[in-house]
Amino acid sequence: MVKIRLTRGGSKKRPHYRVTAIDERKQRDGRPLQFLGYYDPRPDDELIRIDIEGIEAWVAKGAQMSDRVKSLVKRARKQAVTAAGAS
Repeated sequence: MVKIRLTRGGSKKRPHYRVTAIDERKQRDGRPLQFLGYYDPRPDDELIRIDIEGIEAWVAKGAQMSDRVKSLVKRARKQAVTAAGAS
C-alpha cells in the first residue's frame, strides 16, 4: 500500500520535511515514488508548500495519508483560501 508521509531532512535541531508518496514497507527516508511538497516547521518562518492536486490523485488511487500530512493539507488549503480572498 502507498502512504503519503513526511521524510525528515535538515541538521540537528533544524528539521525540515518533504511530503512523499512511498510504499509503506520502505524506511522513513527511503526512495519515494513521488515528492509532493515541503514543510518547514521552524516557528520564525513556518512554510507549507504542498501539491494538493498530486495528493488527491494518489488518494484516488488508494493511497493513505498519515495524520500529520492530513493536518498539513488542511492548513495548506486554508492558506490557499485566505491568499485567494486577500487578492
